[in-house]
Parts: sequence; structure tokens; C-alpha cells
Amino acid sequence: MRFGQQIALVFEGVWVALRAMRSNKLRSALTILGVLIGVATVMTMASLIQGINNDITEQLEAAGPTTFYVVWWWNGGLQVGRPPAEIRQRPFIQKREADALERLPEIAYAAMYGITSQRVAYKGDQTRALNVYGGGRHGIEIDGGVMSAGRSFTSEEEHLGSPVVVLYEAVADRLFGAEIPLGKVVRIGSRGYRVIGVYRKPDNLFASDGQNETVVIPFDNLRRTFRFPEEQNSIVVKPKEDVPIYRAQDAVTRELRRLRGTKVGEPASFDLVTQAQVLDTWNKMTGVFFLVMLVLAGVSLMVGGLGVTAIMMVSVTERTREIGLRKALGARRVDILWQFLVEAATLTLLGGVAGLIIGGGAAMLVGRLTPIPAVVPLWSVVTAMGASVLVGVVFGILPANRAARLDPIEALRHE
Repeated sequence: MRFGQQIALVFEGVWVALRAMRSNKLRSALTILGVLIGVATVMTMASLIQGINNDITEQLEAAGPTTFYVVWWWNGGLQVGRPPAEIRQRPFIQKREADALERLPEIAYAAMYGITSQRVAYKGDQTRALNVYGGGRHGIEIDGGVMSAGRSFTSEEEHLGSPVVVLYEAVADRLFGAEIPLGKVVRIGSRGYRVIGVYRKPDNLFASDGQNETVVIPFDNLRRTFRFPEEQNSIVVKPKEDVPIYRAQDAVTRELRRLRGTKVGEPASFDLVTQAQVLDTWNKMTGVFFLVMLVLAGVSLMVGGLGVTAIMMVSVTERTREIGLRKALGARRVDILWQFLVEAATLTLLGGVAGLIIGGGAAMLVGRLTPIPAVVPLWSVVTAMGASVLVGVVFGILPANRAARLDPIEALRHE
């Protein structure tokens, strides 16, 4: 069969399929509904997951790809339940270790971080218990935010543990309203702290109100003033620009093992976490979630495919005389097979297009009405269309083959 004839048969099959759909609107709608639901599910989830992944990647890139963390315990980001016995024997991360790491020639800075929870008050107005971070002057660079007013800690304030505080914008607005907070003294717990800056955190999909309602004081002040869970202490390490991350990690590992007296052959009593590990953990989580969605979408496509088989079987029965007439006029078995496969693929492709529009529209609507971003990836469009056609071809083979094998004489006798 020449290429031109094949194209003509494709258009003929599409036209016949559209005509059959117009004649049997309800039956056709029910047939493609399964395909529509499956494709819409895949499109919606793919768009939301892609948008979330982009958001997570941007947040990690804000700290720089070479930034890594020293933590007491890293279990793939799922630190739930009681740690194993060998982990509980580890010493907590200490400020003196951060200071020692910052003196290494490979390291630009090493900032110690801890967290507690306290109420913040100003002129008799008091918040609920907020996150109080003990951190360093490099917090802005690490988080990728900006100072909307004032400044961060100086090196002297950081090392002396001065009673100064940087407020997140939400806290500043809550306590001061239109009043300028810089230079004012707020009470954290029972101590007074001078406000030196207001920090605007970058947009974060997963930031709750509790995370946005945060204040930051020098870590040494946190250590002297408050009780806090030391197992949550961490060190953020930034290598110098010309130092590869593996060299910086090697230097940090050697120094920490020396400081902790870890002997050769003994396991390290700390964990190093890179940005890539954080992203890999997130990708695994979304991968499992997306796999579940694919299974559900697959079930919908299967239902749609069975519907295609049923409607095409009915179509073959209704058009038996037509098939016999075409064969009597010289149509070959492959011509009949091709026509019915094209009809089946057209049905499912229409369902795929409808699912693509509905799924993409649903994702965009979620993106507009919620903080969840939505990005329609090109691969999901191609996959959805390909899957739709494939379902039509696979589930259309049986009725198409039945039509192709009809005896023309018997077919012409059919009433």
C-alpha cells in the first residue's frame, strides 16, 4: 500500500469514527470516559509534581550547589521515631566544632544552627510560642532571602552572642504594624533583644505559618540563654569558590574525626548531607506518590480500553453488510483491519485530548488558588497522547481482526 493510500485510509477512519460518535453520543462518551479520567489524572499530578520539584530545586540552589550540612543523624530526611542505639551514643554537634571548621583553608564559612520555641513580646503585646533560631551572619546567603530592613549580625555580635535579633517579616508585622521596628527592644522569653533587621524569606511552598513566624538570634546567645534540643543542632558549611565539594567534605570529615577522637576504622559519629541528597530524598517521595497515581490512571485507561473493545465490537456487528460490500469491491483484509484500528485510536485519542485539557486546566486552577505551583511538562503531553493512541490500538485489535476476517458472502447476507 502506497503512502498516499495509507494517509487516505487514516482520514477515512477518523471520519467514520467521528460519524459513529455523533450517531451514538452517549455510548461514545462512556467509552472515552475511562481514557479521559486516566489522562486527566496523569496530567494533573505530573503538572503539580513538576511545579513542586522546580520550587524545591530553586530553594536548594539558593544556598548554592556546594553547600552541605553536618548533622547529628541523617536517615534520608525521615528522622521519625527513636534513633538506633548506635546513633543515640553519638555526641551532639557543638559550636566549637563549627568554629574549627570555619578555620579550615577549604571552607568559606561554617555556621552553627540550633532552634527552640519562645514567646516574643513588645509593649505588652505577646505572640504565641514562635521558632527562635540560633544562627549566624550568613543566614541570608544560606536561605536566599533578603533583608527588607536593617541588617544581619556582624561577626562580633555573632561571636559574642550579643542580645540582638532579626525578625521575619510576619513577626515584625504582627508586633509593630506600621511602626518601624529597627532599634526597638523586644522580649524573647524573659530577656530583651534589640531589633537590628527584618528578614523576608523566599517563597516556599512548604513553609507553614509557624515557619514564617520566626526570629533569629546569635547561636551563642541561644546556647547561654535557652534550653533547646541539641540533637537538632547542625552546621551549614560553605566551601570556598575554588574548592570542589568533595575536597571540602574530606577536610570537614578529617577535622571532625580529629576533634572527636575517632580512631581509624571506626564509623563517623556525624553525618554529612549535601543538597543532592536532600533533592534525591524528595524525588523518591514524589516518585512513590506519582507511581500510585500511574497505577490509578492505568486502571482508568484499562476501563476505557475495555469500553473501546465493546463499542468497536458493536460497531463491527452493525456494519457487517458494509464490511462485506467493501470486501466485494476489492478491499483487502489489511484495509479493513487498518480502518477499524484507526477508528479505535481516534476514540481514545479524543478521550486523551479531553483529559489533557481537563487535567492541565485543573492543575493551573490549583496553581492559581493555592500556593502549589503547576508546570505542564512536555513529556507528560507526549506520554498522554501516546498512551491514548496505544490503548485504542491494543484494545481495538480484537474487533478490528474480527471485522477483517469476516467472509464477504456471509457479511452481505447479514440483516
